[in-house]
Amino acid sequence: MPHRAFFAFIFPSLLAMVLFITLPIFSVLVQSFYVEHDAILTTVESCGPFGCDSETKVDTEAMAKLRADAPLGKFAGFSNYLNRNHLAVAEVGAIFSDNNGIGDIGARLMNLPFYRALAFTLAYCFFVTPLAMALGFAVALAVNTIPKLLRGPTIFVSLLPMIITPLVGSLILSWMFNPAGILGAGLQHLTGDPTLSLRASPALTWAVLLLYGVWTNGPFSFVVFYAGLQSVPQDTLESAKMDGATRWQSVRFVIIPHLMPLATFVALVQLMDNFRVFEPIVGFSAEANATSLSWLVYNDLVSQDSAQFGSAGATSVITIIGVLILLAPVLLRTWRDFNRKVV
Repeated sequence: MPHRAFFAFIFPSLLAMVLFITLPIFSVLVQSFYVEHDAILTTVESCGPFGCDSETKVDTEAMAKLRADAPLGKFAGFSNYLNRNHLAVAEVGAIFSDNNGIGDIGARLMNLPFYRALAFTLAYCFFVTPLAMALGFAVALAVNTIPKLLRGPTIFVSLLPMIITPLVGSLILSWMFNPAGILGAGLQHLTGDPTLSLRASPALTWAVLLLYGVWTNGPFSFVVFYAGLQSVPQDTLESAKMDGATRWQSVRFVIIPHLMPLATFVALVQLMDNFRVFEPIVGFSAEANATSLSWLVYNDLVSQDSAQFGSAGATSVITIIGVLILLAPVLLRTWRDFNRKVV
């Protein structure tokens, strides 16, 4: 294909990537170096029949002019990244300089909002991703072996978590785990603790959120793996069976190696998606016990005082860097496998 024709073919995609990916990321990066303007105060004196009173108010006209002249805010450099709400460099240095035990260091780090959110985000990624892939693969194997008459209804039931909007699904489960709900009341009965609830137990909140993540991510893995199972060479499976291979051996030595490229794809997609976990925290109203990096961005943008665009931008940039670090091992392995096949 001539270079000019190739460029004309990919130009629409390149333009879309620049407009909807590159430019927004660049704008967020720029915004992360700014903070909101300091409030301009003015003293207003009002006099009445019983004397005069003075009141300090925000000068709205001066603030409007200042925002019009400098819409990004006040330049602050890397302060958004280093302050207590993000990397908390000074606070972390003080924690490690005290030479306390690992348990005390961990507890004090969890008191910092960014590290508390990072801990849950990483736990969600590394727990939900492999278990959801394993669940999806197991369901795909089971559906692939049942009679064709039952496959349609079984596939429909397996895809229900994907059909339901994540926020709606998390709200439904949140109501079920409410002390007045069937699951919440059941847990209280089993444990004998009438006060047990998601709001009162951080451990229970984390457990429910992680299990919910596995339940909602499983259908995507199921769809991909089930499609991949249709391409497994039947001759190879028959040969393995004739050689005396058991069902487990056929799965381990024939099916799994055949599906490894798909597994890499599923891992990449789900790692990126799980690192942005947000809806379950809002749906379960779990921010008191579990927050994520995406929730920190949301919290900055809906702040009651004023939207903290610089803080939200800094968290977004850190999240993007975290996703790249998280995907680097998988991408490197894929690149090495590709080069090995080429050679």
